Amino acid sequence: MIDVSAKRKLADVVIKNGKIVNVFTREIMSGDVAIYKGKIVGIGSYEGKKMVDAEGRYICPGFIDGHIHIESSLVTPQEFARMLAPHGVTTAICDPHEIANVAGKEGIQFMLDDAKEAPIDLRFMLPSCVPATSFEHAGATLLADDLAPFFSHPSVLGLAEVMDYPAVLTGEKQMLDKLTMTQNVTNQIDGHAAGLNIEALNVYRTAGIRNDHEAVTAEEALDRLRLGFYVMIRQGSGAKDLPALISIINEQTARRLLFCTDDKHLDELIEEGTIDHSIRLAIQHGIDPLVAIQMATLNAAECFGLYTKGAVAPGYEADLLLLNDLETISIYQVWRKGQLIAQNGTCFHKKQNDRTLSEQLTQSVHLPSITKEQLQIPVNDQALVMEIIPNTIMTKKRIESVTVKNGLFVPSTALDQLKITVIERHHRTGNIGLGIVKGMKLQRGAIATTIAHDSHNLIAVGTNDEDMLTCIQEIERMQGGIVVADNGKIIGTLPLHIGGLMSKHPAEQVVEELYQLEQALKAVGAPTHFNPLLTLSFLALPVIPELKITDMGLFDVTTFQHISVAVQ
Repeated sequence: MIDVSAKRKLADVVIKNGKIVNVFTREIMSGDVAIYKGKIVGIGSYEGKKMVDAEGRYICPGFIDGHIHIESSLVTPQEFARMLAPHGVTTAICDPHEIANVAGKEGIQFMLDDAKEAPIDLRFMLPSCVPATSFEHAGATLLADDLAPFFSHPSVLGLAEVMDYPAVLTGEKQMLDKLTMTQNVTNQIDGHAAGLNIEALNVYRTAGIRNDHEAVTAEEALDRLRLGFYVMIRQGSGAKDLPALISIINEQTARRLLFCTDDKHLDELIEEGTIDHSIRLAIQHGIDPLVAIQMATLNAAECFGLYTKGAVAPGYEADLLLLNDLETISIYQVWRKGQLIAQNGTCFHKKQNDRTLSEQLTQSVHLPSITKEQLQIPVNDQALVMEIIPNTIMTKKRIESVTVKNGLFVPSTALDQLKITVIERHHRTGNIGLGIVKGMKLQRGAIATTIAHDSHNLIAVGTNDEDMLTCIQEIERMQGGIVVADNGKIIGTLPLHIGGLMSKHPAEQVVEELYQLEQALKAVGAPTHFNPLLTLSFLALPVIPELKITDMGLFDVTTFQHISVAVQ
């Protein structure tokens, strides 16, 4: 490498006639980029075995997604990466806690194995909270001893989002075991500080948690920055926080900010991208393109200790983009370790052969016999209602008058009050949580899915019990996925063969199935101004304020306890 850098040997590849985006000094430079064995070895004037003419385009570092759950794309890591590569993301920091909550260690191993064949660099943070809390039932329990062997894997960076704040606050032994084990290997621990105040953030930083992606207001983001957190600005399918946080980006704060998507459905990922989309939005809101690119590259790399990523400079991996311009971030080519992997929206990677999957991954829905009587909610004239806040994963806690017949709640499309249930699907416990949700806007029928963060039990919402039961029965028959029913008939399905979370089909087929599912959602009146499926999946997450539902019932996140739907 030194010989090539010193021009005693030819480089493997030299990219000429480009304008280099320097993320250290935030300036545009001229010069050739010399690449040898996947790394940049020189900027200047070089000759190589292969000469690439950038034709005046910008040479930019590959983008890095600071936090994403691949499972939310509904496809396997390999297919996810194949769709993401044309959008300029060459590295993604992945948290496999969705599949881990279903299949434990076997789920994590599947993600690591499949990622080996991906065209981009998929790095992993080990799930810290399986189950996410003690207020629900997941398919597995992962202790520090279960996670320890994975730290030797070259793709594993650290411990993923710590969601169980009470366990950290009280020094609960199992949580401390995971934190101290991680600190003995690496200093990479992700936060999940939704709704936490300064006092709680102090505890998180003291525990070694270094970043957070749950700030939803500028004030929350500044609180985190002032205490030394890296702040990830999230723009995904369910949570779109960038417009609310854009005001915090300035000369003083920019170097501690980066982008992430957290969760993004495949159709949106293909249509608008992920981190490239965040950069475009930031630019549209008045942020200097060089600042936005620095956040998406160098900042993200430094946050996760990836010190050979995130810049166009000697000693850095040749993960490069050729951009047509810096206003629309139009991507011409994507290079990974000096190899061209995508051009003009097409990824050249060919999917490897499918591996044989165990029954633990493919037979993950185990339900007792569910009757209409088990879906009844006894109430008086008033009840607690969980209200959706569109394009966020937070909800509001409401007390509202409801329709009652024979002492039981009756869904009302006029009042936008629908029935919602979470049914434990891993161990056939018979647990059924019931509640009332506002904001889903269905006019008829029902929806059910096995995507229900983070324990991924079966969640269903509907205007009537019959269609809800129809959906539930079809989910069990398919062994996981998404179902829409109307008037007793199935009108839309998306089978998710792997853990009830991911399809075994190619991404292009899944997109077509998603499109057909969207037509079914329109038929029952589902909203189009936010993603109803992603929103539904987060209504079961009992660590995001204010009101959620688990297989154990309605859950008040502010008091961390289950509560009655009926108001006395």
